[in-house]
Amino acid sequence: MLYAMMDIGSNTVRLAIYELEGDRVEMIMKRKHVVGLAAYVKNDTLQKAGIDKLVEILQEFKKFLQCLQIHEYVAFTTAAIRNSRNSKAVIREVTRRTGISIRVISGDEEAIYDFIGATHNLEEDEGLLIDIGGGSTEIVHFKNREIEKKVSLPIGSLGFHTRYATSIFPSLEEAMAMRAEAEATIGAVQEFQALSHAQICGIGGTFKGATALYNSMYGFRRVNTRIDTKRIPSIIRRFLRDSEMTQQDTILLMRTVPDRLHTFIPGLIIADVLAKRFSSTSIVYSDSGVREGFIYSEVLSDI
Repeated sequence: MLYAMMDIGSNTVRLAIYELEGDRVEMIMKRKHVVGLAAYVKNDTLQKAGIDKLVEILQEFKKFLQCLQIHEYVAFTTAAIRNSRNSKAVIREVTRRTGISIRVISGDEEAIYDFIGATHNLEEDEGLLIDIGGGSTEIVHFKNREIEKKVSLPIGSLGFHTRYATSIFPSLEEAMAMRAEAEATIGAVQEFQALSHAQICGIGGTFKGATALYNSMYGFRRVNTRIDTKRIPSIIRRFLRDSEMTQQDTILLMRTVPDRLHTFIPGLIIADVLAKRFSSTSIVYSDSGVREGFIYSEVLSDI
């Protein structure tokens, strides 16, 4: 069975097509548009230009699926629309113009789907699952492969860039402002006050890009999925606007994070604050997350 998912995020809008057979889930194709919907939010309201862009992309995806005779699909959104004051009006308009029903996934649901998808093949029995998105960050503490605590925080890589950066790369001063907000937001989470020396499993685009960049910078093979957290601050400093970026640095970024040039530093700042807060020595990247978790929990059970 072929099953498609339209994932409307704060930074990207993706179409992923999976082959489902028994309990096997294999992604066989993915398309994406780097839209940056979070940048279209003014005064907590998603503007018409962002809505029009989303409608255009969803119409394109729908025509593509029709051509391939793929009739089973779902469209969902997370913080991209969830956190907007006009979220209900946006959903109504987009559905009216595209004929596509959109499911708004709550922060709790997103954290649960993240956990189910990422831990399905994970070796660790205990740790923290973290997804730094464009508009929110989900944190799940798991033990014996069960969720202990979970929280969704209103900080994200694209949101930070939109609020603080005045160019593609933030300056040292702008980066410090991002760090201050991240520290205040994360420090206020009471549920995790006693947690320390936790293994972090990172999922989503921020950690995918960070792993690719890390491997290229430090000469690791592409199969390496572990980041030494002690190296994150030096990566951030190297690519700040105040630094003298070499042509080799430019090539490195274009090869590893071409779609995230403006968001990888804000995302790494959040990751660095989290790693320090939980005294984590490494971050392990998993390439499964909310989409796979949704399929395992919502789709396979009905087949």
